[in-house]
Amino acid sequence: MKFYTYGEPEKPVILLIPGTCCHHSIFDEVVPLLKERCFVVVASFSGFDETENSVYKDMDTETFAIEKYVIERFGGHIAGCYGCSLGGSFAAYLVQRGIIRIDQAIIGSSDMDEAHGLSAVLQSKLIASIMYKWIKNGALPNWMKRLNEKKIKKHPDQAEYRNKFMNMFLSPSLAGGIVKKKSIYNQFYSDLVTVIENGISRLGTTIHVFYAVKMGEKYEERYRTHFVNPDIRRHNMYHEELFACFPKVWTAEVFSCMGLVG
Repeated sequence: MKFYTYGEPEKPVILLIPGTCCHHSIFDEVVPLLKERCFVVVASFSGFDETENSVYKDMDTETFAIEKYVIERFGGHIAGCYGCSLGGSFAAYLVQRGIIRIDQAIIGSSDMDEAHGLSAVLQSKLIASIMYKWIKNGALPNWMKRLNEKKIKKHPDQAEYRNKFMNMFLSPSLAGGIVKKKSIYNQFYSDLVTVIENGISRLGTTIHVFYAVKMGEKYEERYRTHFVNPDIRRHNMYHEELFACFPKVWTAEVFSCMGLVG
């Protein structure tokens, strides 16, 4: 795992954690906005960084690396953390473990899915098989393009969101076979089998959730089950649409969570 930093170190620190199979550059659009008020640290997963010859092992290994970095660099305490999709599970897991202190932990419309046994294995194999080709080729396969175009034709209002969301997985930096299929499998599988406990509460930490209402009511129920009195911020959007399509609004929400307004 690597970490990239931006801004002035004396400002409040915010850690950004990418989503499944995502390159750290997904945050490139929001980093300039965030660093006006924050010192920005972007995590880059093992196996998904072109500067390393590594394989993603599991969620624990990456979590330990984050904790080690925060302890060594910031004395074990940061002002904020935003987890994009899978990154939201990481943010929750960091709070659950309590090794480092995060004042404001922000869950980015994460699905918090869990599976075990054969179900987890089969889901992970399927995802790895599909995603490996996307990432290696740096483009969606033709069948996925057709499916995406069909859905956009049926729902023209979703065009920008669907295109931007798909592009989150298509970083040119990862094209050409840099990411191994094993990394994709391990990342997806370990996310499914790593238990995020219910009733998570940590003194000194506020958990915020950017709840994408169009994902469905069951996700709000999950958030309220996993976390004690979370600050749920409702957006009538799809999964990570706020982050992908409205960077300025997303940044304002992050600043609001961190008390950096006005």
